[in-house]
Amino acid sequence: MWSGLRGRCPRCGRGKLFDGFLQVTDRCAACDLRFVGHDAGDGPAVAATFILGFAIVGAALLLEIAVAPPLWVHAALWLPATVIGTVAVLRPLKGATVALQHKFRSVEEPERPGGQ
Repeated sequence: MWSGLRGRCPRCGRGKLFDGFLQVTDRCAACDLRFVGHDAGDGPAVAATFILGFAIVGAALLLEIAVAPPLWVHAALWLPATVIGTVAVLRPLKGATVALQHKFRSVEEPERPGGQ
């Protein structure tokens, strides 16, 4: 799972897991593990929504209670925080999901576990 969070191959930990920002590569360049059939689906997006929703709504509530700023201040703070937070957590969550799929073999492949 830690390899997936770092965007590395879940088997060897050296090869890249992604080809682009969120596109999972076809195979690991270091150990030749195939990633065909690994699909994270909506899981990482849902997890990111819960994580960011809790953090940003909590922070906005604390700011509102402490200072009570106008609405434009909330918009100026929390809209960019939401976008930056989404970009920051989506890729690691998708990598962890693919790594967990690999570990628990939730994809059907004709190959043996580990891609051999």
